[in-house]
Amino acid sequence: MGKTRALFLVGLLGIALSVPNVRSEVGVQGKTEWKQGKQYLAAGDAGAAKLVFESLLQQHPNDPDLLLSLAVASLKLRDPQTAESYARRALAQRPDDAEARTLLGWMMMEVHRDYGSAVREYSEVVRLLPGSAEACNNLGVALKKKGDWAPALESFDRALKLRAKYPEALSNRGWLYAERGSWRDARRDFEEALKLNPRDEAALYGLSRALREERDYAGAQAALSRLLAVSPNFVYWLEWGRIQLVRYYWALLLLAGGFYLYSRYRKA
Repeated sequence: MGKTRALFLVGLLGIALSVPNVRSEVGVQGKTEWKQGKQYLAAGDAGAAKLVFESLLQQHPNDPDLLLSLAVASLKLRDPQTAESYARRALAQRPDDAEARTLLGWMMMEVHRDYGSAVREYSEVVRLLPGSAEACNNLGVALKKKGDWAPALESFDRALKLRAKYPEALSNRGWLYAERGSWRDARRDFEEALKLNPRDEAALYGLSRALREERDYAGAQAALSRLLAVSPNFVYWLEWGRIQLVRYYWALLLLAGGFYLYSRYRKA
């Protein structure tokens, strides 16, 4: 269900960037402009942040954290090409920067649809941060999109071992089970994800699909009703209407049969 999310959602699909707390050279850390730029970025004013960081870059052209912050600001301004350029420059200065590799992996996956490159970047992040549940979840998503289901399942399992109450990983694993036709396992994961986050759109839609596959049409419709309360999407309305037709199909048949018999009776 991740495909329904907008390309530039806040949070950027789990990119673990704590921009206000990134590392930097002592020279840059002491600059008022650096602190101001971080404040702008944290407040969501990416345009103002980028202007401040670009001014600082003239004095510190090789600072990896400055380059990374510019990459984040550019991406939030819907300029992935510039964002990628800054991210690669940051990695050239600091190849083991997990944040920069996470950002680059996300762009490979969501912008370029280059899932192989995304897997390589996220695998490197997992190597750098073996205890990060987010890194394992990101890798699982890339592997799933690449079609490597078994490694993807292992990655989601690992993420959930690191953090048992992780709704995003549960929802992602649920969709992996769904794509493999394991609807019982999918339903279990979606229900667990919704216990942790009742407004999880992906889990709500997934639960409706799982219940429909189990012919629990009333349950599927109830899940879609909850989903429509969160996001009144036209696609969800269509799905709700289709289940409504399936659910009451027998009643429509009886009604049609009744009209047919009545018309035959009148002719007789």
